[in-house]
Amino acid sequence: MDTNIVEVINVTREVAWLPWAVQYFFLIGLSVGGVLLSLPGYAFAREEWRATGRVALLVALTCGLAAPVALLSDLHQPGRFWHFYVVFRPTSWMWWGSLIIPFYVAGLLVYAWTCLREELREHGAVDSRLAPLYRLAAAGGGRNDALIRAAGLVALAGAAAVVLYTGAEVAVVRARPLWNTPFLPVQFALTALAGAAGLVLILNRFAGADRAVEVRVNRVLAATLAAVMAVGGLWLALGLSGIEPTHAEALGSVVGSEAWRVTAVWAVAATAVPFAIALARPSGTGLLTGLIAVHSAWMFRWTVFIGGQSVPKTGAGFYEYALPAGPDGLLGIAGTAGLWLFLLLVITAIVPTPRRPASGPVRAAPAAGRAVAAAE
Repeated sequence: MDTNIVEVINVTREVAWLPWAVQYFFLIGLSVGGVLLSLPGYAFAREEWRATGRVALLVALTCGLAAPVALLSDLHQPGRFWHFYVVFRPTSWMWWGSLIIPFYVAGLLVYAWTCLREELREHGAVDSRLAPLYRLAAAGGGRNDALIRAAGLVALAGAAAVVLYTGAEVAVVRARPLWNTPFLPVQFALTALAGAAGLVLILNRFAGADRAVEVRVNRVLAATLAAVMAVGGLWLALGLSGIEPTHAEALGSVVGSEAWRVTAVWAVAATAVPFAIALARPSGTGLLTGLIAVHSAWMFRWTVFIGGQSVPKTGAGFYEYALPAGPDGLLGIAGTAGLWLFLLLVITAIVPTPRRPASGPVRAAPAAGRAVAAAE
């Protein structure tokens, strides 16, 4: 009897979405979350939210300006970006993203200008060499709540479009069950808001630790993390029950991996710990909960993109990924973080601090502290 031997060869593929993609989705998510947190204080003119809104606006601006740079870098050849504008491809979520991102960034800049216009005018009244520039930037106007509200609604529309396209362009990949779920865009949005709240808490801590801001944002963080756990629990329940085949397949593709089990434990801890701290003690814990929340938002995206690509579409086992030290790895991550820090320093050095009454001598605050100090 003849014996036929069939040899099956599987090709190990390199990751297509590099850490640059993680940085882009992380930063654009923080920017969108910053816009949402700024709306109560500025667009809806709630004075008790004004100080929180100012820090959140700083988060939205710095992250929103740094994110497109990471996106261009992820194209491997940044000059390719113009292809999106000369090839009409409405069936591609990436093509829609090439239109949405400029709309969002432009709307964000206009919204920020309307919010800071009053402070620019006040600074222009001070006798200094830069006073004419501040008066020019203020365009002769001050606080205009109707204009701020209109610009805020435009920024909100752009933020909603960003959330839709960034989630959809990953969730539509049917070849990867871990990505192909409607829960993914929701978790992107929720973890982005949690990360933005965390960054607001960190900046607030270094700007003087306004307790009212800390308590308010910690409560927002706790509510957001509760929603993150609810959505994650629902996804897990669908996967374990087998009601929805895609979720069951996604869970089955990683259930035998020790590394993924460790990741699952980390994900639960990184969500439950700051939730418990922020809920039980919202005052005095902002730096701790903020650091964990920012870390959790970044690691969620790392797990989705880099970890998701380690699960092969065909074949057995998992692909190994080692973070390189060059521009496509650690250096790229550090460079993006450095760009964000540079933008933070520039914006906080240029944007004036709201003037406040003082009963005694006033000492100058550091640039970063002046920019995120609460308006009284």
